[in-house]
Amino acid sequence: MSKIEIACFNPESAIIAFENGADRIELCEGLSEGGTTPDFKTVQQLRGKINIPMFVMIRPRGGDFTYTDEEFEQMKSDLIHLKSLRADGFVFGILDENDEVNIQQNRALVELASPYPCTFHRAFDRAKDLENSLEKIIDCGFKTILTSGQKANVLEGKENLKKLVELSNGRIEILVGGGLRSSNIEEIREFTKAGYYHSSAITDGGVFANSEEIVAMKNK
Repeated sequence: MSKIEIACFNPESAIIAFENGADRIELCEGLSEGGTTPDFKTVQQLRGKINIPMFVMIRPRGGDFTYTDEEFEQMKSDLIHLKSLRADGFVFGILDENDEVNIQQNRALVELASPYPCTFHRAFDRAKDLENSLEKIIDCGFKTILTSGQKANVLEGKENLKKLVELSNGRIEILVGGGLRSSNIEEIREFTKAGYYHSSAITDGGVFANSEEIVAMKNK
């Protein structure tokens, strides 16, 4: 049975996702930046209201995915604090200056997050060499990769998404996301055979998840 993760950029969306059947929430802020670390107080408040898995973004700023030493220390500090607030998992991704997976820094954060699982986010879609990057991310200890198949959206990337599902061979979850909607999820699911799907479920150019869109995706 396929599952749905909803990317929530505010607490209201997280409640909407929870109440309308999402299997998991990716909690972040910074919608216009593609997601940044949420406020600790938001995580604390939602933890008392939501009993589905809540994965929290660890990303100090928008822009690229290569971080300074100070930014990396901030990511470690944020992860430790969020771990104490009972996040169920963490979402991050670090590349080096050559747009290759930074094994040392990613592995350090994965180990810091233990025993909670980690998702390598769409930094993967900027990384060089799809196959090599997949193996590096598995080697770092991630449980999931969020990707649109290294293309602008899931429809353009569906060939690569199918390839990733086959190459991963159950070693890591391929979380399909990037322009995913109820209007295309059936086509993508049938083609890629992935098991987990990711969407903000924002349909009106606003900032909140749409309850009807979440239900429609679940039904399909």
